[in-house]
Amino acid sequence: MRLIHVGSFTYALALACALAGLAPASSVTTQANGSDASKGRAIFRYDTFDDEQLWTTFLRMHEVLPTVDPKTALEVGLKVDVNALPRSVIAALRADTLDLTDPAITIALLRLDAIVGVRGRVDDAGQLTSVGITCALCHSTVDDSLTTGIGHRLDGWVNRELNVGKILSLSPVVDDDAALKSEVLAWGPGRYDPRHHAFDGMNLIPLHSPSLPVVIPPIYGLRGVGFETYTADGPISYWNSYVGVGQMGGHGTFIDPRIGLVIRQTPDRVTPQLDDLLAYQLSLETPEPPRGSFDRQAANRGRRLFRNEAGCASCHQGPLLTDVMSGPRSREPLVHDPNDVGTEREYARRSATGGYRTTPLRALWQHPPYFHDGSAPDLPAVVEHYDRRGLNLTPEQKADLVEYLKSL
Repeated sequence: MRLIHVGSFTYALALACALAGLAPASSVTTQANGSDASKGRAIFRYDTFDDEQLWTTFLRMHEVLPTVDPKTALEVGLKVDVNALPRSVIAALRADTLDLTDPAITIALLRLDAIVGVRGRVDDAGQLTSVGITCALCHSTVDDSLTTGIGHRLDGWVNRELNVGKILSLSPVVDDDAALKSEVLAWGPGRYDPRHHAFDGMNLIPLHSPSLPVVIPPIYGLRGVGFETYTADGPISYWNSYVGVGQMGGHGTFIDPRIGLVIRQTPDRVTPQLDDLLAYQLSLETPEPPRGSFDRQAANRGRRLFRNEAGCASCHQGPLLTDVMSGPRSREPLVHDPNDVGTEREYARRSATGGYRTTPLRALWQHPPYFHDGSAPDLPAVVEHYDRRGLNLTPEQKADLVEYLKSL
């Protein structure tokens, strides 16, 4: 098998033609005069909020990525948007003749705007000059329609393979800090600790230690939920601001005296985008379970258990299956004490509310593990967790309840 390198004349010519003749997907999307949700999609997929100040200036990732080959990038969970690839590259991937151990191809993919959630600027000499990230890095994946890690975007689906800690560990700054490197490497795929640190435009601000990573959640099916994060600190735009400024490193302002965090940067590149971003996020529908993935008769029995004997519906109320909006005040979430639901306490203590909201159950088939800390590897483990707290279900009832959860 002949492997194609970027140095190959044929490949380089094809890639050059593609770069000259095909506009990156981001430029097409951002020029559209569509609805707010359409603008929000462009923001979600392509806007870095000038977070290059973190990923380039501070973390110096533009020095690292030129040494990372596509095989390694895929192994740490980065995804490639097949719609951004020229036909020549797609054909080479299908024929298995593209050398995925060649770091120069990573730069070519960045130039094509093909790596989901990562934006890179490449100069005329082919040098990567800056790197930033977007919301899509953590909250999009691909359908693997071309090959593993390469396919059509699935916005709102969590990237379970994304190893943010391992990516961060590649930074020369993190690599020089043994304690920090050890903490982020311990996160593992599909997990991130948003309470570990914040970035104020100049420095990383330590927030809490030891690190307590949580499972990166999907963000589809959130219309009407009201308080969307594990600890219900605020509505989704609050969290977009918290993450966009303090975690992604966007150039903006975030202030919350409840958690003692004040970041002021002008101009604010984040806040003016929040309304359109929210419109797109709330447009993301919950994916249906795959055909044949659950037993319908058992799921019907499980639904009756969920609503009656098991008592799950006392908290998982209404069509959204959450009681977070049923508190005594409309602008305050209803949260539960960790001891009452048998979950880990320390992460809640680091939040603004001190408790956990009832998870709005949707597409559970798609995103194990469960609970904020991933302590339940599968749905049977979720049922067992609550059964130990007094449900006293028979094995048959547990199985029926699992089938119902798979149907949501």
